[in-house]
Formats: sequence, C-alpha cells, structure tokens
Amino acid sequence: MDIRLSDCFIAVDDHDKALAFYRDVLGLEVRNDVAFEGMRWVTVGAPSQPDVNIVLEPPLANPNASPADKQVMAELLAKGLLRGVIFSTDDCDATFERISAAGGEVLQEPMDQFYGVRDCAFRDPAGNLLRFTQPLAK
Repeated sequence: MDIRLSDCFIAVDDHDKALAFYRDVLGLEVRNDVAFEGMRWVTVGAPSQPDVNIVLEPPLANPNASPADKQVMAELLAKGLLRGVIFSTDDCDATFERISAAGGEVLQEPMDQFYGVRDCAFRDPAGNLLRFTQPLAK
C-alpha cells in the first residue's frame, strides 16, 4: 500500500494577505482559486512538489455554523492555535533572512535543535505557525 500526502489545509482570514505571503514571500505557486457560497479557497504549492497542495481556506468553511462557532474559530485563528505547517529548506538561515526582510512575524530565529535540524519559526498573516527546517550535517 502506498500512502502519500496530497492536501493539507490552513485557515486564513484574508486570502489576499495570505497570497501575498505564500506566493510572493515563500515562492509557492497558485494552483487553484475557487469561490463558493461567499467563501474562497486558494490552493498553493511548491513547484518542486506538484502532488502536494496547501489549501488556504476560510476559518470556518461551514455555512451552517452558528455565530458563536464562527467567533470561536476567529479567536483561535488570531491566537495562532488552529494549525501549523513545517516546511523543509536547504538553507534555514537564508530562508529566515528572506521571510524576515519581507516583514514576516518572527517567532524563533534560526537555531540548531537537539533532534537534528536547524529551524526557525514565523506566523503567517493569519497567525498560523510556520516552521522551516534544515537537516543538520552528520
């Protein structure tokens, strides 16, 4: 049996800000941009991984959700508590410099971790945690 990652979802509250970050700062390509029932889903991905998609979705993609549920989701998103994504990079320090120079919200500067990677962390414009890891040389 062959199981591979196909899609993952990240909640965003402003697709235009998210696109400016994921496309323009991170260099991901836009693969799809779909509107439905007043909501929007944008699919992005790394050119080097054509079979792996990140779907930038509304925080609560459920038209039947109560106003209270929508409020809770908005609060969780604002606190960065909904999702996190880890990207791999061949140069953590250069990635950090590029993202921080573009105004990315820094959570952690590059540092070597005891479990064998050098990594750094940012929040995207919606507050989601993004980590960028590079394997340490053995």
